[in-house]
Amino acid sequence: MRKYGLPEFLKGVVSQDRYERWLHRKAVAHVRRDRKSGTRSATNENYKLAIHEAVRGSNGVDAYTGETLDWSLISKYDNTESEQAGRKYKKGFALLPTVDHKGDRTGPADFTICGWGTNDAKNDLPYEEFLELCKRVVAYAAEEVVEDDAAHEEALLKLRDSLWSEGDRILDAAEELAYIQEYVLLGHPQGPKEP
Repeated sequence: MRKYGLPEFLKGVVSQDRYERWLHRKAVAHVRRDRKSGTRSATNENYKLAIHEAVRGSNGVDAYTGETLDWSLISKYDNTESEQAGRKYKKGFALLPTVDHKGDRTGPADFTICGWGTNDAKNDLPYEEFLELCKRVVAYAAEEVVEDDAAHEEALLKLRDSLWSEGDRILDAAEELAYIQEYVLLGHPQGPKEP
């Protein structure tokens, strides 16, 4: 049995080698960042283990939104293409799995997995502060809720698209909050629809 065996939900989606390369690169990047900010206990091996456990525990979904992540996107982001296509290119990677710290980066390695769009919106906020921000955005957006369900769905999709294209981290949070408002806080009876 491999130390970093491919989780069941990834079998047939990515190869073992591709997963291990992604896992290694994520661990190295987070160790480098955390050591710069003073976390001397950060090691590639500890981080790799913690990230692998976070992936296994994720069951392939975003920890904050519940959206199914697109694991086929790992290791496919191309900086040159991104520079040429700009925001439009990045938008296609909103559900790219990323690694997010659960805590303040000062203790033992503790990660969760979320989409790049979510991680971009959350930025460095601790979960509690991110949730409070999301609540404020939803409360403000609720003042303009469209009554008709079909029109509401269309308005949410347009809002999501326009917010992502603006590239503003706070506005990206509004996109996620619109999703939360629709499906979690308001208890949408049919459940989430694929974007």
